[in-house]
Amino acid sequence: MRDPHANPFPASDVARHSIWEMLVPRDIDAFLAADWSMVSGDFVEDGFLAISGNHKPNPDDWNLAFPSLAAYRDEWLKQARDFQGQTYGEDPRQAIFATTTLEEIEVKGETALARKKFQGGIRKTDGSLDVMQWQTLYTCRLHEGRWKICGFTGYLPNPAA
Repeated sequence: MRDPHANPFPASDVARHSIWEMLVPRDIDAFLAADWSMVSGDFVEDGFLAISGNHKPNPDDWNLAFPSLAAYRDEWLKQARDFQGQTYGEDPRQAIFATTTLEEIEVKGETALARKKFQGGIRKTDGSLDVMQWQTLYTCRLHEGRWKICGFTGYLPNPAA
């Protein structure tokens, strides 16, 4: 069984290793802290845009949810604060790591496509399950000497229909 905290890419694979560190542990820790400053440097603001698949398999149901990084930041903070207001029957950090998989990162020159998948959930104190079952396709590029997110298509069904 894989260790969900372990980066599956060796440090010698600088692009994939760096992208995984950005999209998994740093993203999880920032979200749990509801601290955008922990990830704000991970984005290319100029030209950023993100599409929401709305958990629907048909692209006709997708929308341009985040036409700017500011729009995404505001929603990210809202979701993070809402998450902090919940009570869980297990360690949320451990549960999020256990549901998260990022094993496919295609790199071509200074551009990359990363496939981050969520499969599982977090047990709440009332016994219900906060289901995490979607996937996100991140577009990244080497920008100012480090790998950054320039956009994504997220909230896609997982598995894809």
